[in-house]
Amino acid sequence: MFTGIVRYLGTVDDVRISDNRSALTLTVDIGYLADDIKVGDSISINGVCLTVVSKDSNSNKVTFNVIGETVKRTNLGMIKKGDRVNIEPSLRVGDSIDGHFVLGHVDCMGTIVDKVEEKDQVVMSIKVDNKDIMRYIAEKGSIAVDGVSLTVVSCSDDIFTVALIPHTLDVTTLGIKGKGEKVNIEVDILARYVMKSTNILVDT
Repeated sequence: MFTGIVRYLGTVDDVRISDNRSALTLTVDIGYLADDIKVGDSISINGVCLTVVSKDSNSNKVTFNVIGETVKRTNLGMIKKGDRVNIEPSLRVGDSIDGHFVLGHVDCMGTIVDKVEEKDQVVMSIKVDNKDIMRYIAEKGSIAVDGVSLTVVSCSDDIFTVALIPHTLDVTTLGIKGKGEKVNIEVDILARYVMKSTNILVDT
């Protein structure tokens, strides 16, 4: 479980693709977060929950195995050495919940179709790859974009917008990414359960 509050902007150190090209091994420099991380811990990388499979004792680098389903469904399948990634360790008892509950289970990818600078903010428009998830996205609701907890400003047929403050632009990949680039989308789990419950009531 995560909150969508990015703790570090990490750097991809190595990407190794499996022989059948369906999976990969990913090594990331997670900076100071490595001090409290051990093998078996869960970490969110661009909003994807991954398990640490090894840790370099001489650096801040940790390694993850990324299975084929994750490669297909998320932008980790497009990642390359030197890329920056959003890092968030999993919640621990007593941690504050400053964003919203994020599982690290990406629903689909989206494409940044516009990024407009306004006074004190940047408005980003994202077109979802899977139009069906728009039923879970509502104005003023929560959404995770590349693992960043954000509030939906507006939504239409297959596009939603979010407003990014300068701090978010400085400490996450959303400040680096531009039009045409892919981002990972996870809808609010509460919206998902409300929709599920509503469908059950209608069916009965």
